[in-house]
Amino acid sequence: MLCVGLDTDINKIPAFLRQNFDNPVLEFNKRIIKACSDFAVAFKINTAFYEARGVEGWHDLAETIKMIPRDIFIIADAKRADIGNTSKMYAHAFFEVLNADAVTVAPYMGFDSLSPFLEYKDKWTIVLALTSNAGSKDFQYLRCDDDEYLFEKVLEKASRWGTPSNMMFVAGATHPEELSDIRSIIPYHFLLVPGIGAQGGDLHSVLSKAMNKDYGLLVNSSRGIIYASDNEDFDTAARLKAKELRDIMAAYITE
Repeated sequence: MLCVGLDTDINKIPAFLRQNFDNPVLEFNKRIIKACSDFAVAFKINTAFYEARGVEGWHDLAETIKMIPRDIFIIADAKRADIGNTSKMYAHAFFEVLNADAVTVAPYMGFDSLSPFLEYKDKWTIVLALTSNAGSKDFQYLRCDDDEYLFEKVLEKASRWGTPSNMMFVAGATHPEELSDIRSIIPYHFLLVPGIGAQGGDLHSVLSKAMNKDYGLLVNSSRGIIYASDNEDFDTAARLKAKELRDIMAAYITE
């Protein structure tokens, strides 16, 4: 169930990479991917860290995707969605040009903004429902007329647009008290769960409240794995951290 986030910030990678390699971001990603591939079922690439670097960053994004073994699920964490013809271009960019397996989307603009993503066979649309950041309380916890939270409305309505085979939802680990409720609304969909590690989410709470009979989780850790060390052993440290999280989840399932 482990998903490793490649939120690669050129200012945070070990200094020796910046000093000794023409493309330190790709070298960092290559070593992280090699180190963690034994334990990760998915890599999640937050596109902001690449887009911020312009053309060079987009090149590194495409090359990073090519380096990931094809039996590992690739998520473009881009948080896109717009009117239909614009979403069609976003879907083309991430599913066809970059060949990602999944893309994160914002549901605020409704069905027609998500439908172009859902038209792709064997691709996944990951809908933001209850996010891990503190500001999620600003809107996602607003009460509707029937006393349901807004994020619950999103789950109920958006889940009817897709199926458990092409749609999953973001549910932050920083909201453990809501995970059981989320699972009761969408018992069969996968959940992408960010917030483990640097954001303080508790892994055991996630596992106990959000798993279904098919496990149904992609548990993401980004900074907690890839920045486990800022020395030349950074890839070894990342591998150990990835294995530690994988082993905790494996032990929980066994128990």
